[in-house]
Amino acid sequence: MDISSAALVVIDMQNGFVNHHSRHVVPAVSSLVAQWSAAGRPVIFTRYFNYPDSPYERFFQWHRLQEAPETDIVPELTETAARAHTVIDKTGYTLFTTEATEMIRQTGWTDLIFCGIATESCVLKSAADAFEHGYAPWIVTDACATDAGPDIHDAGLLVARRLIGTGQLVTTDHVIGQLTAYAGAPVLE
Repeated sequence: MDISSAALVVIDMQNGFVNHHSRHVVPAVSSLVAQWSAAGRPVIFTRYFNYPDSPYERFFQWHRLQEAPETDIVPELTETAARAHTVIDKTGYTLFTTEATEMIRQTGWTDLIFCGIATESCVLKSAADAFEHGYAPWIVTDACATDAGPDIHDAGLLVARRLIGTGQLVTTDHVIGQLTAYAGAPVLE
């Protein structure tokens, strides 16, 4: 993991995706974002927006996340999102919108570290797309969750290992250790 050319990507930490299955990840993501930001490293947030007659409506009959408060970033991260490098609005699974693809290319980031919701869909698709675009994708396993439950989270991680490599799945402690080493401070155990 090359912290010097890495960005933390916070996927869809929105009210509409937080429920009894995913609520536990909010403090983990909030803490990771705070430590990453304190080290002066860039943070990207994504926000998913559904729309009338979207594929999600047509194929899943899923009509949620079309307006506030469901589309709002969770309160614990609202201020941080306002200070982020950027917030990417998207209407599909992936971070890699035209805007985001160009921004990532221009910044020269080589490593993209993913956390957020949902492990098996938007986090997984964004990480797999990063891999296919030639970036080093990292999924922070304990800073991801899904609103569909722990079995689906585990299934998402299983598929991620197959798509981007087992070594690309890391824990928050690993990321913070790398961040601390990058900052030149002693690693706290």
